[in-house]
Amino acid sequence: METTELMTNVLSDQFKLIEKLVARFINNHTNPITFADIKNPFKLMKPIIECVPNFSEGNDLSVIDAICAEIKKVSSVKLLDVDPGKATNRTVVTFVGDPDSVIEASFYAIKKASELIDMSKHKGEHPRMGATDVCPLIPISGISMEDTVKYADALAKRVSDELGIPTYLYESAAKTPERKNLANVRSGEYEGFFKKIKDPQWKPDYGDSEFNTKSGATAIGVRDFLIAYNVNLNTTSVRRANAVAFDVREKGRIKREGNPLTGKIIRDDEGNALREEGLLKSVKAIGWFIEEYGIAQISMNLTDIKTTSLHKAFEAVRQCANNRGMRVTGSELVGLIPKQPLLDAGKYFLEKQERSVGISEEEIIKIAIKSLGLDELAPFDPQKKVIEFLLADKSERPLVNYDLRRFADETASESPAPGGGSISAYVGSLGISLGTMVANLSAHKRGWEDKWQYYSEYAEKGQSIKDELMFLVDEDTQAFNKILDALRMPKNNDEETKARKQELNNATKYAIEIPLRVMKTAIKSYSILEEMTKDGLKASISDAGVGALCTHTAIQGAYFNVKINCKDFDDTAFTGAKLEEAELIIKESEQAQKRIIALVEAAM
Repeated sequence: METTELMTNVLSDQFKLIEKLVARFINNHTNPITFADIKNPFKLMKPIIECVPNFSEGNDLSVIDAICAEIKKVSSVKLLDVDPGKATNRTVVTFVGDPDSVIEASFYAIKKASELIDMSKHKGEHPRMGATDVCPLIPISGISMEDTVKYADALAKRVSDELGIPTYLYESAAKTPERKNLANVRSGEYEGFFKKIKDPQWKPDYGDSEFNTKSGATAIGVRDFLIAYNVNLNTTSVRRANAVAFDVREKGRIKREGNPLTGKIIRDDEGNALREEGLLKSVKAIGWFIEEYGIAQISMNLTDIKTTSLHKAFEAVRQCANNRGMRVTGSELVGLIPKQPLLDAGKYFLEKQERSVGISEEEIIKIAIKSLGLDELAPFDPQKKVIEFLLADKSERPLVNYDLRRFADETASESPAPGGGSISAYVGSLGISLGTMVANLSAHKRGWEDKWQYYSEYAEKGQSIKDELMFLVDEDTQAFNKILDALRMPKNNDEETKARKQELNNATKYAIEIPLRVMKTAIKSYSILEEMTKDGLKASISDAGVGALCTHTAIQGAYFNVKINCKDFDDTAFTGAKLEEAELIIKESEQAQKRIIALVEAAM
């Protein structure tokens, strides 16, 4: 089955952030995320596409390295992942970049594969028809599916014209309906294509109807993100694995009389075979035996993660395998995965255990890995497999990556940043962390099993507030740096002076918005802290009290920053509105803190 690394859902907020990270990397963008970016992550985003070519070589690393070297030659392309498979004799490569650069790198890689891979000698478990078997393009940001199709079409023509390889367009790039499904295009595989290509119905989109004996044919397409996911079974039987695959895949199986394997096919009045739909929508699946592991697997493509999640696919296979006398022993992700599907899986299994989901993302992902058995066949390192972690540039968020001592030393140094704004955000994150801790401890208290979900909901809200405040720790320093950058701009003439003033105005507004955002975020902590003070674990009531003190300190400190940044700023309408908003939050904070402290003292 075709495989990939970046299989995210472009409609979800989580995956919009992935797009932001990718775009930033490709653009070599060093400016901080602006307040407008937070509200509109697609703002002024450069077109970025992903390419996930599958090459028919998974054993000879020198061949794989040579192909990847061609991709690396294109400087504005980022090679994200290389995933060779011995049993499938196939390597999946993932890279991203601007469309022109990705197309250039794709062509070089296809060319090198045509030079080094001889399909007449190829054997492997995976369906294949060419040295570069498939080359899908995936629009990530700033470009439509329709525009990406134009790039796929141009690449297919160039591969055919310059390399003499017949090419077919599939999925969204397909020119005819029957070529939309890759399985239809690839049916017959390499061995059958010598005859198939002569059929007028299967004339290549580009190239003559003569099969390239050495390089085969290549399918180039455009599609949405998908997850390539294999589930391991405690059997070596491909037939039994396929029975499970047919149970779960959307297209299901052909209906038969009596025996589902050997019975007479049931047909409609026009002679077409009838089918029983499978359990999972937007899922393609087959069963195969992997000699490298000595087990059979259900190999799936999850083409719409909104419809069928990772854990839903795992559970469906597990149930169907159990029904057929088999057992799921673990699973395997091919290539990279966004963070959200793992978080969703971790929370699903935590909830099944009636445990709080309001824990750190790292812990949730650890639960997902263990529950899905992703580390059964090989170590699963989230830092190397999760797309956000792989693309994260720690230099953009330096403070939150410091240890406690280094953070304190940096604050105490002669540098003006980090200053009170960053410290306020960090103190606020500690305050809500204490409230979240109380919620999690309460969720696990013996005798309170019927209330775990209640506390879990509060803990999950607390984690969200904590994460936003941690983001603002660095963003406050970035806001200060924006002012410094504006002050350094030249003012040698009227035009430069005007541009400098405009940039300084924008930077000052941003420097006011960020501490105000700290206030708006931190004030949300009180509802959790007060609830935990009233109904949380009594032994931890003092922790909730300390959390309230931290929260008010954060709000008061951020208020100081709002005021000082508003001082002498000539846009009085703007500063007046922001100060009025900040003062209302301060009053609300004072009242909330007093209520919580009174509850804490009354309980002591």
